[in-house]
Amino acid sequence: MRHITRRGLIGLGVGAAASLGLAACGAEGAHGGIGGGRGGGAGAPGAPGGRHGDGRPGRPKNPVRLIGDGSTAYTGKQPNQPAEPVPLEPGEKPPQFVVFSWDGAGEVGNGLFPRFLKAAEDHGVHMTFFLSGLYLLPESKKRLYRPPNNPVGASAIGYLTDEHVKETLKNVRRAWLAGHEIGTHFNGHFCDGAGSVANWTPGQWRSEIDQAKSFVQEWRTNTGWSDLPPLPFDYDKELIGGRTPCLLGQDNLLPAARELGWRYDASSPGGLQQWPRKRLGVWDLPLQGVPFPGHSFEVLSMDYNMLANQSLNSTRAPAYNYPGWRTQATESYLAGFHRAYETNRAPFFIGNHFEEWNGGIYMDAVEEVLKRIAGQKDVRCVSFRQFVDWLDVQDPAILAELQSLEVGEAPAGGWKKLGKLGRGAGSAA
Repeated sequence: MRHITRRGLIGLGVGAAASLGLAACGAEGAHGGIGGGRGGGAGAPGAPGGRHGDGRPGRPKNPVRLIGDGSTAYTGKQPNQPAEPVPLEPGEKPPQFVVFSWDGAGEVGNGLFPRFLKAAEDHGVHMTFFLSGLYLLPESKKRLYRPPNNPVGASAIGYLTDEHVKETLKNVRRAWLAGHEIGTHFNGHFCDGAGSVANWTPGQWRSEIDQAKSFVQEWRTNTGWSDLPPLPFDYDKELIGGRTPCLLGQDNLLPAARELGWRYDASSPGGLQQWPRKRLGVWDLPLQGVPFPGHSFEVLSMDYNMLANQSLNSTRAPAYNYPGWRTQATESYLAGFHRAYETNRAPFFIGNHFEEWNGGIYMDAVEEVLKRIAGQKDVRCVSFRQFVDWLDVQDPAILAELQSLEVGEAPAGGWKKLGKLGRGAGSAA
């Protein structure tokens, strides 16, 4: 696993109000959708797919239709979603979108998956969980996996124990019912040598995606477990984007993603804090360089890159460093957030793993950032899916104006002039 950002050089890396349906962090979005504050919230208590009185996500009320072997099921529209997005009006300041995302999204016994589901619930946050398909495949069935350019059954991240597979199923189900997105982190996480995902062809990426989906859609057959409920979504419809291992291989992934109808990809390393554009018809949503306190270079907005710059890839550095590093990581994320929030309002993307590196300081930093930005005016903490839903209803001319803003640049003349040069003219790439 690696992605290192040093001295400005972007490297590679791995990988409340009524309901959780709020599209904002904290109370700011209590009555608004993910547009500019208009529209109504979704998922009120007692409504279909709403929340129980104790705060637990409600089960969908639609009849359950099992899919395939019963590993997944169609249960109706996903509960706890924000109101339908609406276009910005001319002169309207855009929301500040923030996306917290998680690579792998497996429960490995450290309690981090439920910890951040609880944090999301406490602060009205939606997130994206990039599930590794192998995390639902028992090691006893590893020969079902045929990774491109690697031996049958090989995996650079190993396999989970049966008990951890069961816990992963439980938390993925809980996440979707709470309104979070389930994307993909593919399977074997190969980053080195001839078998690296950096060398895969579009056809090989298609094979990897098909296998990742099959491990989610056929976990019941592969495990033999008949006493667990299905995952409550149709993965063919749920899966609209992912993040590649080590942020490698996007160029050849995108043709496969376009063919599959994916709407975004979050695999590009070293993006700038600017409004995104499409590549090959797919929204390109990169991890971003953000200020790194005490240094002249920027660091990629992911826990591994913080670690790489602080402890030179060591996950167990001397503990006396931890307090200072925790503060530095927290302040780095906050600096990135404020730079966007106070200028061009570019969306801010944070990538993570369920890890305990250097005493868990990066998990603490992410949770602290979440708490600090919750409730701030106009802030919307959403999944990547919810964000592209918003992008896709915007006027292309207004999006083009947003995309023209540089890092740290506010619009000339203020936001009141946004979109007033002639709506409908121009297009967003």
